[in-house]
Amino acid sequence: MTEMIILRSLREIARIQAAGKIAADTLTLLKRHARPGISTAELDRLAEEYIVSQGAIPACKGYQGFPSSVCISPNEGVVHGIPSERKILREGDIVSFDLVVEKDGFMGDTAITVPVGEVDAESRQLLAVTEGALQAGIAAARAGAHVGDIGHAVSAYVAPYRYGIVRDFVGHGIGTEMHAEPQVPNYGKPGKGERLEVGMVLCIEPMINAGTAKVKMLRDGWTVVTADKKRSAHFEHTIAITADGPMILTERSE
Repeated sequence: MTEMIILRSLREIARIQAAGKIAADTLTLLKRHARPGISTAELDRLAEEYIVSQGAIPACKGYQGFPSSVCISPNEGVVHGIPSERKILREGDIVSFDLVVEKDGFMGDTAITVPVGEVDAESRQLLAVTEGALQAGIAAARAGAHVGDIGHAVSAYVAPYRYGIVRDFVGHGIGTEMHAEPQVPNYGKPGKGERLEVGMVLCIEPMINAGTAKVKMLRDGWTVVTADKKRSAHFEHTIAITADGPMILTERSE
Protein backbone atom coordinates (compact mmCIF):
# COMPACT_ATOMS: atom_id res chain seq x y z
CA MET A 1 0.00 0.00 0.00
CA THR A 2 1.33 3.43 -0.89
CA GLU A 3 2.00 5.97 1.85
CA MET A 4 -0.57 8.29 0.30
CA ILE A 5 -3.47 6.06 1.33
CA ILE A 6 -4.83 6.99 4.75
CA LEU A 7 -6.33 4.36 7.04
CA ARG A 8 -9.21 5.78 9.06
CA SER A 9 -10.03 5.09 12.70
CA LEU A 10 -13.49 3.93 13.76
CA ARG A 11 -14.19 7.47 14.97
CA GLU A 12 -13.19 8.96 11.63
CA ILE A 13 -15.30 6.42 9.76
CA ALA A 14 -18.27 7.39 11.94
CA ARG A 15 -17.76 11.03 10.95
CA ILE A 16 -17.62 10.10 7.27
CA GLN A 17 -20.80 8.10 7.80
CA ALA A 18 -22.49 11.16 9.35
CA ALA A 19 -21.72 13.14 6.21
CA GLY A 20 -22.75 10.16 4.12
CA LYS A 21 -26.15 9.95 5.79
CA ILE A 22 -26.92 13.55 4.85
CA ALA A 23 -25.76 12.84 1.30
CA ALA A 24 -27.94 9.72 1.13
CA ASP A 25 -30.97 11.55 2.50
CA THR A 26 -30.40 14.28 -0.09
CA LEU A 27 -30.54 11.68 -2.87
CA THR A 28 -33.80 10.35 -1.44
CA LEU A 29 -35.19 13.90 -1.55
CA LEU A 30 -34.04 14.40 -5.14
CA LYS A 31 -35.49 11.06 -6.23
CA ARG A 32 -38.85 12.03 -4.76
CA HIS A 33 -38.89 15.34 -6.64
CA ALA A 34 -37.55 14.05 -9.98
CA ARG A 35 -40.86 14.40 -11.79
CA PRO A 36 -41.82 15.66 -15.25
CA GLY A 37 -41.83 19.47 -15.46
CA ILE A 38 -39.21 20.28 -12.83
CA SER A 39 -35.97 21.98 -13.80
CA THR A 40 -32.59 20.64 -12.80
CA ALA A 41 -31.87 24.06 -11.23
CA GLU A 42 -34.88 23.67 -8.93
CA LEU A 43 -33.68 20.23 -7.88
CA ASP A 44 -30.24 21.69 -7.13
CA ARG A 45 -31.83 24.37 -4.92
CA LEU A 46 -33.84 21.77 -3.01
CA ALA A 47 -30.69 19.75 -2.37
CA GLU A 48 -28.63 22.71 -1.23
CA GLU A 49 -31.36 23.92 1.13
CA TYR A 50 -31.59 20.48 2.71
CA ILE A 51 -27.85 20.00 3.09
CA VAL A 52 -27.41 23.41 4.72
CA SER A 53 -30.39 22.76 7.01
CA GLN A 54 -28.48 19.75 8.36
CA GLY A 55 -25.49 21.88 9.34
CA ALA A 56 -23.45 20.56 6.43
CA ILE A 57 -21.80 21.93 3.30
CA PRO A 58 -22.54 20.99 -0.34
CA ALA A 59 -18.91 20.25 -1.18
CA CYS A 60 -19.35 20.20 -4.96
CA LYS A 61 -20.31 23.88 -5.02
CA GLY A 62 -17.20 25.89 -5.83
CA TYR A 63 -15.00 22.79 -6.19
CA GLN A 64 -12.54 23.76 -8.93
CA GLY A 65 -15.14 26.30 -10.01
CA PHE A 66 -18.16 23.99 -10.27
CA PRO A 67 -21.18 26.30 -9.89
CA SER A 68 -23.77 24.03 -8.25
CA SER A 69 -24.38 21.78 -5.26
CA VAL A 70 -25.29 18.67 -7.24
CA CYS A 71 -24.06 17.24 -10.54
CA ILE A 72 -27.29 16.51 -12.45
CA SER A 73 -26.96 14.55 -15.69
CA PRO A 74 -30.07 13.54 -17.65
CA ASN A 75 -30.21 10.80 -20.29
CA GLU A 76 -26.92 10.79 -22.27
CA GLY A 77 -25.25 12.79 -19.49
CA VAL A 78 -22.59 10.67 -17.81
CA VAL A 79 -21.35 12.93 -15.01
CA HIS A 80 -20.75 16.54 -13.91
CA GLY A 81 -23.87 17.99 -15.51
CA ILE A 82 -24.52 21.61 -14.50
CA PRO A 83 -28.09 22.28 -13.31
CA SER A 84 -30.02 24.83 -15.36
CA GLU A 85 -33.42 26.52 -15.40
CA ARG A 86 -33.62 25.49 -19.08
CA LYS A 87 -33.15 21.79 -18.43
CA ILE A 88 -36.63 20.48 -17.70
CA LEU A 89 -37.16 16.82 -16.86
CA ARG A 90 -39.68 15.06 -19.06
CA GLU A 91 -41.67 11.83 -18.86
CA GLY A 92 -39.46 8.91 -19.86
CA ASP A 93 -36.14 10.58 -19.00
CA ILE A 94 -33.56 9.11 -16.67
CA VAL A 95 -31.45 11.44 -14.55
CA SER A 96 -28.27 10.96 -12.51
CA PHE A 97 -27.59 12.83 -9.27
CA ASP A 98 -24.03 12.90 -7.90
CA LEU A 99 -23.16 14.88 -4.79
CA VAL A 100 -20.66 15.24 -1.97
CA VAL A 101 -21.54 16.47 1.52
CA GLU A 102 -19.01 17.83 3.99
CA LYS A 103 -19.88 17.61 7.68
CA ASP A 104 -17.41 18.58 10.40
CA GLY A 105 -14.52 18.32 7.96
CA PHE A 106 -15.35 14.85 6.57
CA MET A 107 -16.89 13.94 3.21
CA GLY A 108 -19.59 11.57 2.01
CA ASP A 109 -19.97 10.96 -1.74
CA THR A 110 -22.85 9.16 -3.43
CA ALA A 111 -24.78 8.96 -6.70
CA ILE A 112 -27.96 7.47 -8.09
CA THR A 113 -29.77 7.37 -11.42
CA VAL A 114 -33.57 7.44 -11.33
CA PRO A 115 -36.43 7.20 -13.82
CA VAL A 116 -38.65 10.21 -14.47
CA GLY A 117 -42.18 8.86 -14.63
CA GLU A 118 -42.52 5.75 -16.77
CA VAL A 119 -39.38 4.79 -18.72
CA ASP A 120 -38.78 2.20 -21.41
CA ALA A 121 -37.57 -1.33 -20.74
CA GLU A 122 -34.07 -0.60 -22.06
CA SER A 123 -33.62 2.22 -19.57
CA ARG A 124 -34.95 0.14 -16.69
CA GLN A 125 -32.44 -2.57 -17.53
CA LEU A 126 -29.57 -0.08 -17.73
CA LEU A 127 -30.41 1.25 -14.28
CA ALA A 128 -30.78 -2.22 -12.78
CA VAL A 129 -27.51 -3.48 -14.26
CA THR A 130 -25.55 -0.42 -13.13
CA GLU A 131 -26.88 -0.67 -9.59
CA GLY A 132 -26.15 -4.40 -9.60
CA ALA A 133 -22.60 -3.69 -10.77
CA LEU A 134 -22.14 -1.34 -7.83
CA GLN A 135 -23.28 -4.04 -5.41
CA ALA A 136 -20.91 -6.53 -7.06
CA GLY A 137 -18.03 -4.11 -6.66
CA ILE A 138 -18.87 -3.52 -3.01
CA ALA A 139 -19.05 -7.26 -2.31
CA ALA A 140 -15.49 -7.62 -3.66
CA ALA A 141 -14.14 -4.85 -1.41
CA ARG A 142 -12.80 -6.94 1.47
CA ALA A 143 -9.62 -6.71 3.48
CA GLY A 144 -6.89 -8.70 1.79
CA ALA A 145 -8.37 -8.28 -1.68
CA HIS A 146 -7.09 -5.72 -4.18
CA VAL A 147 -8.47 -2.71 -6.02
CA GLY A 148 -8.37 -4.81 -9.19
CA ASP A 149 -10.83 -7.25 -7.63
CA ILE A 150 -13.39 -4.45 -7.32
CA GLY A 151 -13.03 -3.38 -10.93
CA HIS A 152 -13.10 -6.96 -12.15
CA ALA A 153 -16.32 -7.65 -10.22
CA VAL A 154 -17.97 -4.59 -11.78
CA SER A 155 -16.90 -5.39 -15.33
CA ALA A 156 -17.77 -9.09 -15.01
CA TYR A 157 -21.27 -8.18 -13.85
CA VAL A 158 -21.80 -5.81 -16.79
CA ALA A 159 -20.17 -7.99 -19.48
CA PRO A 160 -23.25 -10.09 -20.44
CA TYR A 161 -25.15 -6.92 -21.34
CA ARG A 162 -22.48 -5.57 -23.71
CA TYR A 163 -22.74 -2.09 -22.22
CA GLY A 164 -19.91 0.41 -22.32
CA ILE A 165 -18.00 0.79 -19.05
CA VAL A 166 -16.68 4.34 -18.75
CA ARG A 167 -12.91 4.34 -18.30
CA ASP A 168 -12.27 8.10 -18.28
CA PHE A 169 -13.70 8.52 -14.77
CA VAL A 170 -13.13 6.21 -11.81
CA GLY A 171 -13.84 5.78 -8.14
CA HIS A 172 -11.44 7.01 -5.46
CA GLY A 173 -10.51 7.27 -1.85
CA ILE A 174 -12.22 9.88 0.33
CA GLY A 175 -12.02 11.33 3.83
CA THR A 176 -11.24 14.95 4.61
CA GLU A 177 -10.62 15.48 0.89
CA MET A 178 -13.14 14.81 -1.84
CA HIS A 179 -10.67 12.82 -3.93
CA ALA A 180 -7.84 10.78 -2.44
CA GLU A 181 -5.80 7.70 -3.24
CA PRO A 182 -6.36 5.04 -4.37
CA GLN A 183 -8.11 5.35 -7.68
CA VAL A 184 -10.80 2.67 -8.07
CA PRO A 185 -11.48 1.87 -11.75
CA ASN A 186 -14.57 -0.05 -12.88
CA TYR A 187 -12.33 -2.55 -14.64
CA GLY A 188 -9.25 -4.48 -13.59
CA LYS A 189 -7.59 -7.80 -12.97
CA PRO A 190 -8.09 -9.89 -9.83
CA GLY A 191 -5.20 -9.61 -7.41
CA LYS A 192 -3.82 -6.46 -9.02
CA GLY A 193 -3.64 -2.91 -7.68
CA GLU A 194 -3.45 -1.70 -4.12
CA ARG A 195 -4.17 -4.20 -1.38
CA LEU A 196 -7.31 -3.39 0.60
CA GLU A 197 -6.79 -2.89 4.32
CA VAL A 198 -9.06 -2.29 7.27
CA GLY A 199 -9.59 1.46 7.62
CA MET A 200 -9.55 2.32 3.93
CA VAL A 201 -12.53 4.40 2.78
CA LEU A 202 -13.41 4.22 -0.89
CA CYS A 203 -15.96 5.50 -3.37
CA ILE A 204 -17.07 2.83 -5.83
CA GLU A 205 -18.99 4.33 -8.74
CA PRO A 206 -19.81 2.44 -11.92
CA MET A 207 -20.74 4.68 -14.87
CA ILE A 208 -22.29 2.44 -17.48
CA ASN A 209 -23.38 3.47 -20.99
CA ALA A 210 -26.05 1.78 -23.08
CA GLY A 211 -23.73 2.03 -26.10
CA THR A 212 -20.10 2.96 -26.48
CA ALA A 213 -17.83 3.49 -23.48
CA LYS A 214 -16.50 6.63 -25.14
CA VAL A 215 -17.48 9.99 -23.73
CA LYS A 216 -16.93 13.63 -24.60
CA MET A 217 -16.92 16.87 -22.63
CA LEU A 218 -19.18 19.75 -23.64
CA ARG A 219 -17.99 23.31 -24.12
CA ASP A 220 -18.95 24.30 -20.57
CA GLY A 221 -15.85 22.39 -19.45
CA TRP A 222 -17.81 20.18 -17.04
CA THR A 223 -20.67 18.25 -18.60
CA VAL A 224 -19.63 14.79 -19.84
CA VAL A 225 -21.93 12.93 -22.26
CA THR A 226 -21.82 9.66 -24.15
CA ALA A 227 -20.12 9.94 -27.52
CA ASP A 228 -23.02 8.20 -29.28
CA LYS A 229 -25.79 10.05 -27.36
CA LYS A 230 -27.11 6.81 -25.86
CA ARG A 231 -28.15 6.84 -22.22
CA SER A 232 -25.84 6.44 -19.25
CA ALA A 233 -26.38 5.43 -15.62
CA HIS A 234 -24.27 6.16 -12.52
CA PHE A 235 -24.50 4.67 -9.04
CA GLU A 236 -22.06 5.31 -6.19
CA HIS A 237 -21.53 4.54 -2.52
CA THR A 238 -18.85 5.53 -0.05
CA ILE A 239 -17.71 2.41 1.79
CA ALA A 240 -15.27 1.52 4.56
CA ILE A 241 -13.15 -1.64 4.61
CA THR A 242 -13.74 -3.30 7.98
CA ALA A 243 -12.69 -6.59 9.54
CA ASP A 244 -16.26 -7.81 9.00
CA GLY A 245 -16.44 -6.82 5.34
CA PRO A 246 -17.42 -3.68 3.42
CA MET A 247 -19.54 -1.15 5.30
CA ILE A 248 -21.71 1.20 3.22
CA LEU A 249 -21.50 4.73 4.65
CA THR A 250 -24.06 6.28 2.27
CA GLU A 251 -26.87 3.74 2.61
CA ARG A 252 -30.28 5.20 1.74
CA SER A 253 -33.10 4.43 4.17
CA GLU A 254 -35.90 4.67 1.59
